[in-house]
Amino acid sequence: MVSMKRIAVDMDEVLADALQEHLTRYNRDHHRGLTKDQVYGKRLWEVVDAEHRERLDSYVRAEDFFEELAVMEDSQEVLLKLSAHYEVFIATAAMEVPNSFAAKYRWLRRHFPFVPTSNFVFCGDKCILDADYLIDDTVRHFKRFRGEGILFSAPHNAGITGYRRVASWREVERLFLPPKKE
Repeated sequence: MVSMKRIAVDMDEVLADALQEHLTRYNRDHHRGLTKDQVYGKRLWEVVDAEHRERLDSYVRAEDFFEELAVMEDSQEVLLKLSAHYEVFIATAAMEVPNSFAAKYRWLRRHFPFVPTSNFVFCGDKCILDADYLIDDTVRHFKRFRGEGILFSAPHNAGITGYRRVASWREVERLFLPPKKE
C-alpha cells in the first residue's frame, strides 16, 4: 500500500479570515474605516492607535470571535479535492489563545465536516507535525518544521521572501493537484 503525502493547513488567515473579523470589530468599536489595504506589509497592531491595542488584543479572547470568522474563498472546495489525494490535517496554534479551542473546533466542524476530527491538531509549536507540507501565513512555524513550509499570502507577510508562496486557494489547487484532463 502506498501512503499518501500529508498536508497540514493552518486555520487563521489560511482557512479563516481572522484579520477581517479584527477589522470589523475594531472599526465598529472605534468608529474607523481601517481596511486590509491599509495594513498591507504590517501587523494590525502596528497601525492602530496605541491606546486601542489592548482592546484589539481582547477580541481574540471573546467567546464568539473564532465562531464568527469568514471562510477563505475556495478553501472548502480545494481542501475537499486535496483530501482525495493527500492526508489533510488542520493545525492551529491554539495554545496562543487557549480559550479558543471549543470555538475553533465548532468552526472547523461546521465549515470543514469532511476533515475527520482526528485530523484537527491544536498545538503550540508546529514542529511536532509529521507532514510533508505546511501551508501557513506565519513563517515562524516553518523554522523547525521538517517538511516544506508554503507561505499563504496575508497582509502581514507581504515583504517576506525565501519560501514558496501561494496567494489563494486556487493557487494551492494548482500547486498540489494535477491539471484536469480534457
